[in-house]
Amino acid sequence: MSECTHDCASCGESCGERQEPQSLLKEHHPAAHVGKVYGVVSGKGGVGKSMTCCQLAVTMRRRGHTVGVLDADVTGPSIPKAFGLHGQAVGSEESLCPMETRTGIQVMSTNLLLQNETDPVVWRGPVISGVVQQFWTDVLWNCDYLFVDMPPGTGDVSLSVFQSIPLDGILVVASPQDLVSMVVEKAVKMAEMMEVPIVGLVENMSYVSCPDCGKKLRLFGEGRTAAAAARHGLQLLAEMPIDPALAALVDAGDIESFQGAWLDKVAQALE
Repeated sequence: MSECTHDCASCGESCGERQEPQSLLKEHHPAAHVGKVYGVVSGKGGVGKSMTCCQLAVTMRRRGHTVGVLDADVTGPSIPKAFGLHGQAVGSEESLCPMETRTGIQVMSTNLLLQNETDPVVWRGPVISGVVQQFWTDVLWNCDYLFVDMPPGTGDVSLSVFQSIPLDGILVVASPQDLVSMVVEKAVKMAEMMEVPIVGLVENMSYVSCPDCGKKLRLFGEGRTAAAAARHGLQLLAEMPIDPALAALVDAGDIESFQGAWLDKVAQALE
């Protein structure tokens, strides 16, 4: 037998290396410290996944943990805006340093690498996936919890995150509409395929609190997320309201000032 070149595409031998699948997981930077890693996912866009990710990061920081947010939504990055981060991240040939928010949350996003934060990211899938991997392998994270804000759906970047970053679990974000059942099922099936556990579900835009009496007004009807969670043996960990004050804080880059305990049960599950 000729010497192995490790190129199975040009080899006809049935060796152990060919038969055993090779792990695609990447190591983080050797100088970094990362505790638990959780992906925040949704089966479709527009359900408030990034908003949930930001609030979860703030909640965990308030509970005394060091926290980082890896913005894997490369073509639609919104994390820096919510935290009021502007300018460019710094680094060297060996590493990148995440930017820190007012309360010390570490953030890395494509918006922190662009010359102008309003420039569109017009890149093909493999390039985007490569950037996300570099946010894991090249950034000097130092956190107890790292949250990965995933792009919506189950495309290239989501697959790249699942395959290259050793996730300890994912949190699925959904909205109350009828479509939630299909959205949740897609996310659940992808997690099962990638053998990543699901921590639970968060239903966003569940209700509006009446400013006069405090009654919960469910604009989209009773949420279907609880039923979808039950079908898959999952927990519905939070129901988050539509809150104009919260939207105003995001627009002002001041998400760290939000008031609300909606995600406390999620935080307890992660801890």
